[in-house]
Amino acid sequence: MEPSTVEPSTVEPSTLADHLQDLSLTELIRLQNEISRLLSQRFERSMALAFSDIVGSTPYFARFGDEAGRKLQQRHIDLVGQITRGQGGRIVDTAGDGAFTCFQAAEQAVSSFIELQTALARENIARTRDHQLTVRVGLHYGPTLTDGTMVTGDSVNLCSRVAGTASGSEIRLTRAAFQELSSARRRSCRALPAATVKGVSQPVEVFVLDWRDRSLFPTAMLVEESGDILKIPEQDTVTCGRLAEFEGATANDIVLSSPDSQQLQRIGRWHFELRRRPEGLYLYQVSDGTTAIDGAAVAKGASVQIRAGARIEVGRVLTLKLLQVAKASSADDATILTETPR
Repeated sequence: MEPSTVEPSTVEPSTLADHLQDLSLTELIRLQNEISRLLSQRFERSMALAFSDIVGSTPYFARFGDEAGRKLQQRHIDLVGQITRGQGGRIVDTAGDGAFTCFQAAEQAVSSFIELQTALARENIARTRDHQLTVRVGLHYGPTLTDGTMVTGDSVNLCSRVAGTASGSEIRLTRAAFQELSSARRRSCRALPAATVKGVSQPVEVFVLDWRDRSLFPTAMLVEESGDILKIPEQDTVTCGRLAEFEGATANDIVLSSPDSQQLQRIGRWHFELRRRPEGLYLYQVSDGTTAIDGAAVAKGASVQIRAGARIEVGRVLTLKLLQVAKASSADDATILTETPR
């Protein structure tokens, strides 16, 4: 006997449950198979998925309060919504400091989040370091169940986990998303070590998308006097000066020091900033102290683009040579340093 056809939307839950109680094991299995087939036929779609969330939102809320934190979240959501709509995508859900979006194609998703990161980099130039918005992104392409509003399935969970492995301002992709990209886009991606993520039994292949031109952004500075290598943090504004702490908080991202206490005073407490713009890395002079790039003095308040190979003279005390990390299998691998021609 074939199981009778039941349209759940037109049957009261109690009536449907009673009807199912009357079915045999064979009928239930057949019905289950038919439901699975219909679910797949009507609702299964392969989609590009993205999760983006704010880096450092918890300490931001703690320091500046709920109103400021909520405004930061709204900036993120509004910008994501505006940009994804322009690329044919949509926001599926928001929770806390995160946004879940979907697209028909991986290229659309990548274009959207390159535009997002570029827009944030431009906005952050005009904001103080404390109030800059830094977002990390995870992308995946895979099968989902969707009715046009809700999007669910294992692909959603995997995408969320991949976003959680990213650093600030990074866009990370699964191999499935990477394979959906054009060859030109793929050339902008670097493979990272496979990531172990919660809820997935096997390590996940992950790529990072270099949405900036890496050749324009030195990644470290060699202190020629000591031989020390100072990594440049991956953030839009990096403060550099002699002061390590101020009023119990970190004063500079890169602390510049000298064993000679008298010479140390020639380095400003906050001497200069490194600012990432979409078009490259810039040095912005903060201090009245002297700074020169390849022998050319930089006036207070001036901004000069800098590239790997340049030398920054600080207070006639230190000379910092800008270095570029060679392409590596890990975003944190700074063991191979090369000099890029200016």
